[in-house]
Amino acid sequence: MFAAIRSCWALLFGLGLMMLGNGLQGSLLGLRASLEGFSNTTTGIVMTGYFLGFMFGSTLVPRLLGNVGHVRVFAALVSLASAAVLLHPVFVAPVPWMAMRLVTGFAYAGLYVVAESWLNDIATNKTRGQLLSIYMVVVMGGLAFGQLLLNLADPKGFELFVLISVLVSIAMVPILLTAGQAPDFTTPDSFGLRKLYRASPLGVLGMFATGMAQGSMFGMGAVFAHNNGFTVKEISIFLTGVTLGAILFQWPIGKLSDRLDRRRVIIATSALSAVLVVAAARWSSADFSIFITLMFLYGGISMPLYSLLIAHTNDFLQPRQMVAASASLVLMSGLGASLGPVSSAAMMDVLGPRGFLVLLGLVHGAITLFGLYRMSRREAMPIEDQRHYGTMTPRTSPILTGIASRLRRHNGTSAKPAPDNGR
Repeated sequence: MFAAIRSCWALLFGLGLMMLGNGLQGSLLGLRASLEGFSNTTTGIVMTGYFLGFMFGSTLVPRLLGNVGHVRVFAALVSLASAAVLLHPVFVAPVPWMAMRLVTGFAYAGLYVVAESWLNDIATNKTRGQLLSIYMVVVMGGLAFGQLLLNLADPKGFELFVLISVLVSIAMVPILLTAGQAPDFTTPDSFGLRKLYRASPLGVLGMFATGMAQGSMFGMGAVFAHNNGFTVKEISIFLTGVTLGAILFQWPIGKLSDRLDRRRVIIATSALSAVLVVAAARWSSADFSIFITLMFLYGGISMPLYSLLIAHTNDFLQPRQMVAASASLVLMSGLGASLGPVSSAAMMDVLGPRGFLVLLGLVHGAITLFGLYRMSRREAMPIEDQRHYGTMTPRTSPILTGIASRLRRHNGTSAKPAPDNGR
């Protein structure tokens, strides 16, 4: 374990700095948009730009890697991300912000692809699973503690934007100096959504809905909190609590899904997530401590759905299909995430701040109902044939998903397609 960490500590340190900046940037922009008088709908459209850019980046950057290499691509994307954030306080208007969010999403998607493929190259068959878990702690921890940086300066000023730019720029230094020789990179073959849907309808539609919920949380969480009257400190605590919950609950929920019918775990977590956000809506304006506790639990219960749905889908795939299929799942998540901010903004325009939580409840309720429907159409896969659960972040790329897929293939697991009665 420690030898594996020593082999890539600089890479993980650089990733941690990147995620601190990314976590702060998302919250800061949502809050600053509200302070500047952007409407909820306008803010939702602006924040959607990140997820659209992320989808483009996940698709295009792997092609660039084959042409110019990891080092040049990484340096170029860091420069783009650093410059884009500095333009926000200069051009405070929806159209420039939307454009900059597209650039930022594109850049971060590419940075994940480069960093994760480098991490996979450093790892061995014995350390890959450990490094994947450590990577997840770094990514989610950076996102969580990045929210707390909101308290370091006035969101109406430019100082926090400069801090984000500095964090992202510094992240490049240890990675470029110590990552060593760039790894070989092969773009995964495509795996059509129609074929993937036939293999796992719940995986495909569930991933879309999960992306929508998580896109709403990351894109509009700060806007909801500001509209609900939270202070900057309370906003940072709220968003940090959701992410910390995700860190703490990922592993036990994943282990449970390895021992039970995975669909039952997906349905249970979705239903409980819906109940938690409905309860949170009741307490959002009444008692902050109760609200934060409920949202901490919501983050812990709902965020593992991303990994659960990937694991459920892989249960019905052959090892050679997993990397390409996982890329399609990431695309579905990105499509859902791009609709999340706009949808939650529309709900808040109609129902007020609580509309944000109502949307989350509706999305998780839909996953629950569709999961129950799928259980009536397909027999459960034997527990011994289920693949091992792998913890993943909702902001991952096809490359990280490929790491988990190759890890499972190394472990020698295989899946037997279960009969689908009336698919």
